[in-house]
Amino acid sequence: MNPLLIIKTGSTYPQIREHYGDFENWICQAVGSGSAVQVVDISQDGELPSPASLCGVIITGSHAMVTDQRPWMARLMAWLRGAAHQFGQLPILGLCFGHQILAQALGGEVANNPMGMEVGTVALRLTPAGYQDALLGAMGDHPWAQVVHRQSVLTPPPGATLLASNVHDACQAFRYGERVWGVQFHPEFSADVMRAYLQALRGDSLSDQQVDHHLPEVRECRDATAILGRFAQLAMARVA
Repeated sequence: MNPLLIIKTGSTYPQIREHYGDFENWICQAVGSGSAVQVVDISQDGELPSPASLCGVIITGSHAMVTDQRPWMARLMAWLRGAAHQFGQLPILGLCFGHQILAQALGGEVANNPMGMEVGTVALRLTPAGYQDALLGAMGDHPWAQVVHRQSVLTPPPGATLLASNVHDACQAFRYGERVWGVQFHPEFSADVMRAYLQALRGDSLSDQQVDHHLPEVRECRDATAILGRFAQLAMARVA
């Protein structure tokens, strides 16, 4: 079976990893045990395989910023452009930082969000295209999702279809072509992980008052999490 590739672009905070695991662990749990998974840590100079050998690709979040322009990011963007343009039926999904670097690789614009940081459990609005989308359509009519980010896709890639937004982010999700998606939110986060992120940011990026405001609003977002299982189904169906 061609594996589902998880491109790891960083790690969570050590104290969160100790209790809950890391980005790739949460993704694997959400996609289910029916997928053969390969993990490559591109942030540690891991070698990316040929897209032809894969059934699908998921790009994780990261504490890095796309605008850091690190060498591994340039290598990843070149690989993503090739995968999206030369292997048009290969399903690709970017999560948060993965969403941003995918958009940048395909000609979009990523920068600090003028409204500042978005964090916690937030409501999303699907566009008409989002309701009909093969992936985002797996979410409910009034979806909620976990978020933690400073940067955003300010301009989607040329020709991309907008799938979701909210008051903070005009581009919470997009589709490029038929099989390439980016989502600004974290479908892999459980409510416990989201709460742990809020606590980790206390006194650093967030004040005590901000954390205490957001914590009671955190909830499980099963509609958002469902897109990871749906993505795995789409990926495996392509090579079945």
